[in-house]
Amino acid sequence: MDMKLEVIVLPVADVDRAKNFYTGLGWREDADFATGDDFRVVQFTPPGSPCSIIFGTGVTSAPPGSARGLHLVVDDIEAARSELADRGANPSEVFHDEGGVFHHGGGKARLPGPAPDRASYGSFLSFDDPDGNGWYLQEITTRLPGR
Repeated sequence: MDMKLEVIVLPVADVDRAKNFYTGLGWREDADFATGDDFRVVQFTPPGSPCSIIFGTGVTSAPPGSARGLHLVVDDIEAARSELADRGANPSEVFHDEGGVFHHGGGKARLPGPAPDRASYGSFLSFDDPDGNGWYLQEITTRLPGR
């Protein structure tokens, strides 16, 4: 049976502030439905992604800003950083991990700049939304077999 990740729930404190942020990133707004003051669902999809995010009022009991380690894949990390900066996301500088496999959590073992030889899967940057939900961009130019 196929199982496809389609939606990630983001806990936010201010729905309209989050909506303005993700609109500013150029993400597609798919829905904004409310059934009263205690329930509202807003859905956005990043460009080119089959997976969307939802946030709102009454959609999660998780504390605002507690979603961490969300990854978006890009084929040019430098161009993506420039676009995010232009759109007000305040991205980190591009970095790679000293171990060369994947980045450590919490900023440990980060080395400045893209991965040596721009190795696919090796370059990252990070940014947070206004609530502190944490995103990473990962540069992938050549997929591993089976992906």
